[in-house]
Amino acid sequence: MSNFTPEDLLLYLYNDMDAATRLQVEAQLEKDWTLREKLAVLKTAKDRLNRLSETPRTEVILTILHKASEKLSETVRS
Repeated sequence: MSNFTPEDLLLYLYNDMDAATRLQVEAQLEKDWTLREKLAVLKTAKDRLNRLSETPRTEVILTILHKASEKLSETVRS
């Protein structure tokens, strides 16, 4: 059984942990298939998130521009 949490696996996945801990995770990954499965799920999620391409709706952009224009008009009048 592994002592590594999903948060530890995320740190491993993003290469954001010290070298000693990374080696411990890698050693445990060699022995523990459930840990490998958990890491595989996180890798898949990471790949899917990286492929997302979200843009704000035109309505939102226009609302922001309108509010900014109103604020600018108020500032100029003051």
